[in-house]
Amino acid sequence: MKEKLVYNKFSDYLKIKYGEKVYKLPVNLPITCPNRMNGSGCSFCAEVGTGFEAMSSSAKVKEQLTSTKRKISEKYHARKFIAYFQNYTNTFMPLEQFKSYIWEAAETEDIVEISISTRPDCIREDYLTFLKEVEEKTNIQMNVELGLQTVNYHTLDFISRGHGLAEFIDAVTMIKKYDFSICTHMILNLPGDTIRDSIEGSKILSALHIDIVKLHSLYIPKNTRLSKAYEDGTITLCSKEEYIRRLAAFLEHLSPDIVVERLFSRIPEKDAVFSNWGTSWWKLQDEFLQFMNEKGIYQGQKYNYLNGSALNRL
Repeated sequence: MKEKLVYNKFSDYLKIKYGEKVYKLPVNLPITCPNRMNGSGCSFCAEVGTGFEAMSSSAKVKEQLTSTKRKISEKYHARKFIAYFQNYTNTFMPLEQFKSYIWEAAETEDIVEISISTRPDCIREDYLTFLKEVEEKTNIQMNVELGLQTVNYHTLDFISRGHGLAEFIDAVTMIKKYDFSICTHMILNLPGDTIRDSIEGSKILSALHIDIVKLHSLYIPKNTRLSKAYEDGTITLCSKEEYIRRLAAFLEHLSPDIVVERLFSRIPEKDAVFSNWGTSWWKLQDEFLQFMNEKGIYQGQKYNYLNGSALNRL
């Protein structure tokens, strides 16, 4: 069984949507997150957030996009790009400031899509209305990335996520009215979660008709609250083999229409106290695909639980 038959791969989705390979250009803004203002942020969040590959936030949006685009174009002969507002919470700012950043991206040559990473509790109608106006004026597609991580509210509390499942559902409901694609981030090996949480997460994303899912194997950056708990033995993490089982179960129950952007986290090992069981992400991916092939598992294999499924037994 080939990789593309195991799951609905993001790179294939982009090729079909835009007619050729498309590359993401990370944008780093001088912003923060409401969770950091109210406390110390999520327990797994590093001081630099998630923008490990991004330029300094002091650089203008257009400068960041143009510089990174030039490097990727020279290396891969790329012609189409996604402006990816990646780090922290990219709607947590006054609307007028948000507008100026988005317009900078929209006015950059060769941008076909703008992807905005944010939190479920930072979505509001006036921000979405503005994004729709930009889309209609420029024909640049909009994608909203929402960090959920888990549907287990006990775990959300434990990692100090600062929101629950209701806020996520509310955000999705709002975004759907504007017909933007939605990408949801999930971590399948958070302390306290089990394979049952992975399955239920898959079912909820499918029921909500999410467009894209980005899966992360938990990495623990240095100097975080979670790193302290890991190093003193307060928490334990599941094995690599268990993560692969959870990942397989997640995909089995996931709607085959949902696109899968990522299966494992990618972070410089030097920045973490735990990262991918000391194995490279591509080796883990090979091992996972081998597991799926041997077991005959594929995305959507158990997608049979919606639309009054119990009535099928009558």
